[in-house]
Amino acid sequence: MSTATEPKQDRSRLTRQRILEATVESLAIRGWEASSVSVIAAEAGASRGALQHHFPTREDLIIAALDYMFEQRTRLATTMTVPDLSGTERVAHVLNAVVDLYVGMLFKAALQVWNAAAADPALRDRILPLERKFGSGVHEMTVRLLHVDDADPRVRALIQGTLDMARGLALADVLTDDSRRRRRVVDTWAEQLAAGLGLAGK
Repeated sequence: MSTATEPKQDRSRLTRQRILEATVESLAIRGWEASSVSVIAAEAGASRGALQHHFPTREDLIIAALDYMFEQRTRLATTMTVPDLSGTERVAHVLNAVVDLYVGMLFKAALQVWNAAAADPALRDRILPLERKFGSGVHEMTVRLLHVDDADPRVRALIQGTLDMARGLALADVLTDDSRRRRRVVDTWAEQLAAGLGLAGK
């Protein structure tokens, strides 16, 4: 049986989620310094008091947004599927999916936090485990979708190099739309990766 408090709790959860989403968006678009509590509250359509009810300090807000952001990125990595493809086609599809995980709002927000964490040891200690968890999730996803065995050191190195490349391509997209060049690079590397993994022609 529903209770009178359920609609209020639902509204509270929705408000909290809107605030977290607004925080990620503000970090990605405005940057670390400009993402003040007041700016984020306005972006979320919430009062400053409502925001501080959920997150008493800016630090509380940023840390909660970090948890939310990495949770979203990790969920995307661990639930991704691939059509019934094989050979170079499958590798190209997986590679594009991996790159797309890095290119977007969540990565741009994460990049702002990384920059801030470089000068803030406490923040760095907070995000490193989250980033490792995300990196591990993407690695496992890539291995799973490619149907390869990363117990082989050469295969593992190829996968790691591919993920490093994906992050680099995402960085190139921060200042300008790099999508056309990025697709050419991805298509070319997909052929090389398929050959390196012994998947070409299969």
